[in-house]
Amino acid sequence: MELVRRLRAHLSRGERSAHRVSDGRLRECASSIHPPYPDPLPAGERGRRARTSGVFAAIAVFAAAAGFAWLSLAPPPSLDRASAVSTLVVDRNGHLLRPFTTPDGIWRLPVTAAEVDPKYLTFLKAYEDRRFDSHGGVDPLAFVRAAWQAMTSGRVVSGGSTLSMQTARLLEPERGRNLSRKIWEIGAASALERAVGKRRVLDLYLTLAPYGGNLEGVRAASLAYFGREPSRLTTAQAALLVALPQSPEARRPDRDPAAARRARNRVIDRLLGQGVIAPAEAEFAKTEAVPEGRKQFPAFAAHTAEQAVAATPLQPVVRTTLDRDIQSKLEDLARERSRNLGAAHSMAMLVVDHATGAVRAHVGAADYFDDARAGHVDQARAVRSPGSTLKPFIYGMAFEEGIAQPATVIEDRPVRFGAYAPKNFGEDYQGTVTMERALQLSLNVPAVAVLDAIGPHRLVARLRQAGVDLKLPKGEAPGLAIGLGGVGTSLFDLATLYTALARGGDAVALHETGEASPAPDLRLLDPVAAWQVSKALLGTPAPKAAVTGRIAYKTGTSYGFRDAWAVGFDGKHVVAVWTGRPDGTPSPGLVGRDSAAPILFDAFARIAPRTEPLPSAPYEAGLRMAELPPALRRFQPRGEAAPVLDAGDVPLTIAYPADGVRVDLGAGQGAPEPLALKAAGGSAPYTWLVDGRPVAADTRRSTAFWTPDGQGFARLTVLDGEGRSASATVRVD
Repeated sequence: MELVRRLRAHLSRGERSAHRVSDGRLRECASSIHPPYPDPLPAGERGRRARTSGVFAAIAVFAAAAGFAWLSLAPPPSLDRASAVSTLVVDRNGHLLRPFTTPDGIWRLPVTAAEVDPKYLTFLKAYEDRRFDSHGGVDPLAFVRAAWQAMTSGRVVSGGSTLSMQTARLLEPERGRNLSRKIWEIGAASALERAVGKRRVLDLYLTLAPYGGNLEGVRAASLAYFGREPSRLTTAQAALLVALPQSPEARRPDRDPAAARRARNRVIDRLLGQGVIAPAEAEFAKTEAVPEGRKQFPAFAAHTAEQAVAATPLQPVVRTTLDRDIQSKLEDLARERSRNLGAAHSMAMLVVDHATGAVRAHVGAADYFDDARAGHVDQARAVRSPGSTLKPFIYGMAFEEGIAQPATVIEDRPVRFGAYAPKNFGEDYQGTVTMERALQLSLNVPAVAVLDAIGPHRLVARLRQAGVDLKLPKGEAPGLAIGLGGVGTSLFDLATLYTALARGGDAVALHETGEASPAPDLRLLDPVAAWQVSKALLGTPAPKAAVTGRIAYKTGTSYGFRDAWAVGFDGKHVVAVWTGRPDGTPSPGLVGRDSAAPILFDAFARIAPRTEPLPSAPYEAGLRMAELPPALRRFQPRGEAAPVLDAGDVPLTIAYPADGVRVDLGAGQGAPEPLALKAAGGSAPYTWLVDGRPVAADTRRSTAFWTPDGQGFARLTVLDGEGRSASATVRVD
């Protein structure tokens, strides 16, 4: 009876009534703790205590009735806090790409019990709430146990709070910590289970439990401390995640690993004592290291994630079309290759499933977190000169309109179109070649001649009809220079055009979220012309160490070596690559074939072990490939009757850098980068001078590279074989 009295005195009236603990149940618990023993009290004392016990029993019955009414009528806690979770951006399979903090800066990632390792759930219930699956939100036996332990040890050994009560407290943490709050938790826990069910209660706890700092929920903690989702955890990891919410700030592994280890090991010892884990498992788990810092949260496709969240700010989970596996592989590729390009260089890559237009990977920079490479800027959407990457569509329009066919021959030699005299990239000429070969070798003069025949206005209109936004200088009309890159476009635009080419000429809007938008009127080329161009590009010589004939692709280099491009496709994917400096300054030696093409082939190798073959030729292609009529055997440029000028008849000028410009070569931050010097017109040999001193260069070519000694003005002069000269003054920064 003395033990029962002590239990009754320890428990508050509100707690006993809330748990409906009767004196009979107290006696039962007391007898289970300590065996009965003879009562030495005199008969009179026994009678007085019996009457007192009767009063207490009546009070207990009344308190139990009141507690039952409270538990039945108490409102559930507000779920507002549970809805204020981190926004998640996921790939097409639901895999996490990038989470964002809540508006108040908390990492609170939603998670359900089905997404957590069952081992962790077993540990959590065994340690925190063994009867969670059977009680109604409150566990009376847990309160009795906690009270007995407190009385016998003189301190709080364990609490009586259930997971449901803890969840109620997490939902409304502003209520403080006192007796009235404990009573509120009891009612709120029961009401919460009635309102949402036990499984949802567990999900809420897993999402809201504190783990130190701005981490809430088991998923955020697992990613921050282990760098992995909580779906698969070691015994030691699961035990640590059980231990941390008890005292999240004091046990933070990133601040006090020793305290975290001690707390984890106490959980392991308790689980061992309960028979939840075996001795060998417990011993091994204690040897596992505790994380001593926090890891970065996933940030795959960071640019896509930011744009998607900005477009749908109220959507808690944003599903994209990306594939995290492909995205991860190409981000690794970008970081690896950017190291060989220079500290200020970056790159961008896109992978598109050309059957649907769904973007599978979007790498907007070499490293999102590298400020030196302007990693926060999405280079895949930056507008730049596309170099020679538009040539396939010039030939495609000519094939479609019957102006020429792949087997039509054309002259590759110096020619003038009015005041415009294009040159090949290498400043050499191939003579008589077929259209197909001219495209494969990316010869400039034949491409400009064909563009002159179809009209630059019509090319621009056709490309815009396919859904791309070409940028021309304000007030300028399309000219022949657009065939060699004299127009602004982006990597997304080029991927759109080549996706249409891979689809047999039908364009589709590229998309990173949602489903493909039907666009039956976005036709770029007819199926036969698209197939003819694709077949020609399939024969483009591959870069070193790669095999020709597996990927249809085209490269491009913008004027002044600012941008290097490579875009290609097989039977499933389109891959587009850009490399260069984010600030648009020249990069000597940056050429599409040498810089971007190897990355393109490497990207295809990482996407899949083998490339998919291109579709077979359309039926109509056989008719067009029959013996060519005389009119299509040789292409006649419209200006061919005009006298063809030798390169030496063109006035000598300095094409780059222009007179009076400022060139940022990083001269103020260490060793400056080389500056590309480009002459136009004149005739070889070319001699370059800087402030009167000669520049070592190949005199057969009009391009040279000069590395300045530091900042300041420089006078550039070029001399040609006829003794003509041109000069420009530039400022080097």
